[in-house]
Amino acid sequence: MSGLPDAYAAASQFEFHGEVSALAPYGNGHINDTYIVSCQGTGASPRYILQHINRRVFLNPAAMMQNIERVTAHLAGQVAGQPDGARRVLQLVPAQDGRNWHVDAEGETWRAYRFIENACSYETAASAEQAFQAARAFGRFQQQVAGLPPPRLHETIPHFHDTPWRFAALEQAVAHAIAADVAGRAALARPEIEFARSRQSIANVLLSAGLPDRITHNDTKFNNVLLDDTTGEAVCVIDLDTVMPGLALYDFGDMVRTTTSPAQEDEQDLSKVTMQFPMFEALVRGYLESAGGFLTPAEKRLLAFSGKLITFETGIRFLADYLAGDTYFKVHREGHNLDRCRTQFKLVESIERQEERMNRLVESMAG
Repeated sequence: MSGLPDAYAAASQFEFHGEVSALAPYGNGHINDTYIVSCQGTGASPRYILQHINRRVFLNPAAMMQNIERVTAHLAGQVAGQPDGARRVLQLVPAQDGRNWHVDAEGETWRAYRFIENACSYETAASAEQAFQAARAFGRFQQQVAGLPPPRLHETIPHFHDTPWRFAALEQAVAHAIAADVAGRAALARPEIEFARSRQSIANVLLSAGLPDRITHNDTKFNNVLLDDTTGEAVCVIDLDTVMPGLALYDFGDMVRTTTSPAQEDEQDLSKVTMQFPMFEALVRGYLESAGGFLTPAEKRLLAFSGKLITFETGIRFLADYLAGDTYFKVHREGHNLDRCRTQFKLVESIERQEERMNRLVESMAG
């Protein structure tokens, strides 16, 4: 994890307008360290987002940044000339050496974006309209990057949404935790381990369905879209670290996971965790409005299932990290990753109870 002295040193390496006058931690992401930077100088001085890339997660930061360069440039071309176009795509700030990222003396990678003013993200959707806006934005993102010229994007995190691979990693973590007795965690998580094993059969459904390879965001949490402070319209999709080849349903499934429940991702009161059907309906409506034109019948048929699968996959990732001693996701309390796992699995159960109704809705709207 970086500290403020490191962040100030990194900020000095970017072509900001004006001198850095303030810098402070920003947001609550699980992976990277993020700061908001204020500058002062002559004329208008925009704010910036500065990020320290977690190289334990992103083993090849240069490849990730090359993906982001290509995608943001392509998106900028898509919105050129549109009203408010400058707010509708992330803008990288060049470093003083001409690259769009900076590598410090310790080999750590940093990048900066222009801060998008008068828009913000939310941890949970407060209304069906917000869910609709987010789904339409992520669907539009998929539609816009579909025309990205070759070559193929780098795979920034191998096996990121490979659910069978994730399940195998969970089993390895279980075996290691039992053998090493890592703080007795295998015993504490026995119900969650049994829950995961009872649903192993769903792991390979998407990968075996013959779905087309697309460019996808791969981290479509509700808080990765900015909503305009005045209109509530979705302005910009953010957090492009995992943009790479994948299945369109990875993105829709993660929208279901992060948008349909009113509870936080790490909610300890599981009675608050439920799949709200009106939110799901809004997601389907917004996503099909922008992405429906290029989705295949098979992709549409599996929309509801993708929500269950990606929620299940995320749960087993949290569970595996808990059993391994919390080496991947940032934690802020004892058992944090186990709480996150339990929240995901409770949402899986809620989706299962409503899955037939969800499928009927998708069929009626996509037909």
